[in-house]
Amino acid sequence: MPDHSTFSKNRHGRFRDSDLLRKLFELTVERCMVEGLVGAEGFAVDASLIRADVHRQRSVPGEEGLPPDVAGRAVTEYLDVLDDAAFGGSTPVTPKRINLTDPASRWTAATRGSAFYAYSTNYLIDLDHAVIVDVEATTAIRQAEVTAQRRMIERTQDRFGLWPEKLVADTAYGSAPNLAWLVEEQGIEPHIPVFDKSARRDDTFERSAFTFDHDDDSYICPGGNRLRPSNRNFSTPRPRGNADGFIRYRAREKDCGACGLKERCTPKMAARKIMRSVHEGARDLARDIATSDAYLVSRRQRKKVEMLFAHLKRILKLDRLRLRGPNGAKDEFHLAAAAQNLRKLAKMRRNPGLAPA
Repeated sequence: MPDHSTFSKNRHGRFRDSDLLRKLFELTVERCMVEGLVGAEGFAVDASLIRADVHRQRSVPGEEGLPPDVAGRAVTEYLDVLDDAAFGGSTPVTPKRINLTDPASRWTAATRGSAFYAYSTNYLIDLDHAVIVDVEATTAIRQAEVTAQRRMIERTQDRFGLWPEKLVADTAYGSAPNLAWLVEEQGIEPHIPVFDKSARRDDTFERSAFTFDHDDDSYICPGGNRLRPSNRNFSTPRPRGNADGFIRYRAREKDCGACGLKERCTPKMAARKIMRSVHEGARDLARDIATSDAYLVSRRQRKKVEMLFAHLKRILKLDRLRLRGPNGAKDEFHLAAAAQNLRKLAKMRRNPGLAPA
């Protein structure tokens, strides 16, 4: 039997160079497919925070950056992934604090307790028997989790030829660009709540009170007036959307000034305006799906991925990482997902009603 140090050295060398642990995980997925446990009609995606193996107080403010004398394997891996969309390149926002032991871990206060450094493990599962079809390690922010979702869907299509009809997720994946990517580029039904901040707290009319006229490309307000992208013709055409992908629809000042509903619509501005995403068609499709009976079923099925995270932390005891750096997180997440798939395979094989595909 090899000594434990031999395994450790191979893990940092030959295992990672050959992507062995990734291949091991994919082997479990292929075996589950052979046994008929993967239907690929619907997938669910979610992420969970796993604490990093670091001390909270050994850190510096994010605006200061890493000191030049800090060294180590985890620091080298952090510098290598600064441009990776799943880690350093996921957002231009400077992190609040940077840990000196494992800089790639993210300072987060997403839970109800005190803030801590963490990574995110992202699962893409099949809804038939909750088999994990892909896993990805990212930094602990929402933008990186959305990037991981896209990577996992594309990788599953290329590696296994699985193309889901629907994707079930929570509001974190309900941004307009992501919904448009699912609908327009992948042809996947988004069973996802729309990420929307159009609600108002001052009892004025919300955007839902305005009706959009597709033929005329305008909104009709509760008073019967129209809001258009432009109320006059320009000699030089102007871009419809801004840099963030939104189109501004504005009413005429004279229409709002003569309207009896102005105090309930726009009491502080001369004219009402509404921002509409260039991907509003995909958002409307997601809203229509949310009113169907199939969406209620999808809400219940989404709990399967949450149960896998509960099993990961409570039974497999992976509530805190033992390895450091992005590669260490990838290794542990791949091994844990492979173990969960093997457990699922062993449990389902005992069922005499299941026959090999």
